[in-house]
Formats: sequence, structure tokens, C-alpha cells
Amino acid sequence: MKFDQPFIKLPIRFDAELLEQEVRALPQSAWVPHPTGYKGNEAVRLVTVAGQPRDDFEGPMRPTQELARLPYIQRVMAELGGVWSRSRLMGLAPGAEVPLHVDVHYHWRTHVRIHIPVITDPKVLFTCGDETVHMAAGECWLFDSFRWHRVENGWSERRVHLVLDTVMTDPLRALIDAALGPRGGRESRHLSAQPAAPAELKFEQFNVAPIMSPWEIRCHLEFLFDQVADHPDIPALKERLQRFADSWTALWAQFAVSRQGIPAYQALIAECQSDIAPIATDQVTLTNGVPLRNAVDSLIFEHGIAQAVASASVVASAPRVA
Repeated sequence: MKFDQPFIKLPIRFDAELLEQEVRALPQSAWVPHPTGYKGNEAVRLVTVAGQPRDDFEGPMRPTQELARLPYIQRVMAELGGVWSRSRLMGLAPGAEVPLHVDVHYHWRTHVRIHIPVITDPKVLFTCGDETVHMAAGECWLFDSFRWHRVENGWSERRVHLVLDTVMTDPLRALIDAALGPRGGRESRHLSAQPAAPAELKFEQFNVAPIMSPWEIRCHLEFLFDQVADHPDIPALKERLQRFADSWTALWAQFAVSRQGIPAYQALIAECQSDIAPIATDQVTLTNGVPLRNAVDSLIFEHGIAQAVASASVVASAPRVA
């Protein structure tokens, strides 16, 4: 999610010692390579689609067996009040890094990523935009994933962060408002290590529409053109993409989310992609340097039809073999 500043330190602190005890008690078999394949990056899956050992963003989210072993981390999640999407413990080996990148995936238009350091050292540095910070154990941070960011572990041990993804909720918004208010530099809450009743957690069940509504498409386009850098081809691209939204609206009026409309929706996407290809070059970018074409692909074309729906449609239309 895009913010007006690189980092936001939330006014809440968690018990660093108890977090570390729980994490160190996990078996080594719980750690798996990070799905990006970045060297030295590994993860423990805590919330996944159906609670299974997978890294997808689409589908009903459930807790994994690893999260069931972490009662204090469950209390942390309950205290923050999220509706939890894909979430993990993320390990970074000594000397390893998360290379410089920016997040334009569909997931990040509506989700925030919360970082709670568990095992760390001042030699672990997080850079977002033109600001670099060390996040201390037990603190709670958000950052603007729409800016270029990276993490480097200059320490001699593995760094571990609790990384939680959620859409914006009222409890989280209240913490952000408090962080940005006049008392923003002060920690106002601390979640103690005292035992408590089992945490009741909310998990994301719907994260992508079967067929994207025309109103969502127009929302994404408005966002992208608010973020676009000056270029002489912007008016032509804007006009073509607005016509795409109009045509999608017409199909929506006829089919909405009916599978009957999928071939027409797919044809519309392919036609628009072909039309904008000659003018949506790498020189037409957002203000963060990401090519506008890539952002449109990620936010609209690749998710206009949910992957599961498109796959089911292909299977249903395939000729049967006797």
C-alpha cells in the first residue's frame, strides 16, 4: 500500500523475549526457501491459502500448523486486529539481503505489510525510498511498498521478522492515526507476556473478484494516472484505457460474473494489450520508475479474470477425449 512517507512506526510494542522464545522453539523443518528464490531468504508459513504449504495470494486464508505452535504471536495478531492474508516469519541469513525492488502486484494495492522484528541487531538495515532505519525487536512498523526498498543483514546471525499482511481495518487505522499524531513518537501500548484467553483471529476469505468490476478497473486507472510521470504519450494511453474501461462496463452489463462472458472479457484484454504495446514503452513510467505497462498488467489485465475462474473455463471448454 502507498503511504505519504517511507516508514510508519506504530505506537505499540510486543514482548521481544517471548517472541524470540517461540520462534527459536520451531523445528528447522518449519523453515522453507522464500518463494522469490532470493539467496539467504527463508520463511515459516503462518497464514496461507487453506492453511496448506503454498505461497499463493488468491484463495481463502487459514492458519497453518506452524501458527498453532505460536500462542503469543496469535495474541499479537489479535491485538493488531487485522483480517489476515498471507503471513510468515521471514529469515535473512548473515550477509544476505532482500534486493532493491518495488511492489506493484495486485495484492499491494489494498494490503499493508506489518513488520515486527523478532531476532535482530542494529547491523540489520531496512531502506525505503531515501530513508534507512533499524527496526528493533518487539517494535511494529509499516512501510510504503510502492517505493523502492531493500533489506540488508550485516549481522553474524539470522535476522527474523514476523511479517503480517492485512487489508486496512479500524484498529490498524487507529494505530496509524496515533503514530502520525502529535504524540506519534511515544509508545502507548505494550502487549505483556501474561497468559490470556485463546486469540480469535480473522482470516481473509475473498481477495480477488471472479471477474473484476468496471468500478474497480476505473479505480485502478485513476490511481495509476495520478502516479504517472510526465510523458507525451500519456494522453493517448489514457484515452485507450478509458475506452477499455467503457467496453468492459458494457460486457459487465451483459454478463457480470457469468462464465459465458469470459471469452469476450479475454478478447477485450488481448485487444487492449495489443493496442497500447507500441506506445506503452519502458520510457512511460510511474513516478517510482516502474513502467506504466507493467503496472496496468499487474493491477488490471492479469487479474481482470481470477486465475481460478480462467483455469476452470479452459478446462470446461476443452474437447473431451473418448
